[in-house]
Amino acid sequence: MKNLAFIDGQNLHFGTNVQKGWSVDHWKFRAYLRDKYNVSEAYYFLGFVSDEEQVLYNNLQKAGFILSFREHSAALKGKKKGNVDSDIIYEVMKRFLDLVEGKQDKEFDKVVLVSGDGDFKRLVDFLVKRDRLEKILFPNKEFASSLYKRLGGEYFDNLDNSDIKKKIIFTPK
Repeated sequence: MKNLAFIDGQNLHFGTNVQKGWSVDHWKFRAYLRDKYNVSEAYYFLGFVSDEEQVLYNNLQKAGFILSFREHSAALKGKKKGNVDSDIIYEVMKRFLDLVEGKQDKEFDKVVLVSGDGDFKRLVDFLVKRDRLEKILFPNKEFASSLYKRLGGEYFDNLDNSDIKKKIIFTPK
């Protein structure tokens, strides 16, 4: 089984660190995705490139994430939220099209989506209908869009669930 993960980095950070006061350990999180959901490739989408964040970018890559940055004009950098939703939707649909076209190097089984953003609802419905959604992981249960209320519990989980959180939380040494 080869599953792919698509992570809205800003949504993950805001839903755990800003709202709940805890940080995700990227090494542990990548291992969790691999071990729990058989994720072979994990795409981490970020809003914009900043020299101040280069250590974060390096650590994400070392932990095994494939980084994808949202391009913004120089005037908007630092003033606008990441807005990576359309990039994630595009990448998932592109991978699905490659699968339909029979491109062997692009084969995958299911998608793990990390975000609570309701903008992904139509994509999630599409993947569920085609039995291609492994799981949507909400940063926390309060951060999950109300659009997902009818989604069956087998399709989602909350990262702030105590069993999951203890596996992925960053603990300073």
